[in-house]
Amino acid sequence: MIDAMDKAAGLSPHDALFSARRFRPEFVLGAEECRLSVLQPANDQGLAPNLRVALARRMAALNADPVLMAEFDVQLAQLDPTEQLLALAQGETDLEEPLATIARHVDLITLTPKKAEAGHIALLAQAGLNNRQIVALSELIAFVNFQTRVATGLRLLRTA
Repeated sequence: MIDAMDKAAGLSPHDALFSARRFRPEFVLGAEECRLSVLQPANDQGLAPNLRVALARRMAALNADPVLMAEFDVQLAQLDPTEQLLALAQGETDLEEPLATIARHVDLITLTPKKAEAGHIALLAQAGLNNRQIVALSELIAFVNFQTRVATGLRLLRTA
């Protein structure tokens, strides 16, 4: 079965890397379960699926990953996004609150995580996010950035 990571890396069941990933099936399954838990959780903690996918699309763009950008574009289109969410996904910064604060945080963590400080979490709280939402947002940021790096690495291995 092809999972989202295979799809992002352009792997098919006939590829050696596809088979190599299956040497550790718990990693394949774990990555897919993590993806589902951050993009389509049973309890979204007040961070709606369309917001989550818009943010994922934004991070894919920040990471210059056209494959994931296209995939998140398809997913977002199916979730009836607002104009503000489309702008968020496209990397706009002139957004209403709390989207503007969320976008700045996502951009910071994606592009320059070394610069992140406790005060940045406080800004999310000041924008109205509660602790569970901040944790859910952090999990989303961590996973999407992980996914872009793994997919990029697998693509590079495919071409080697």
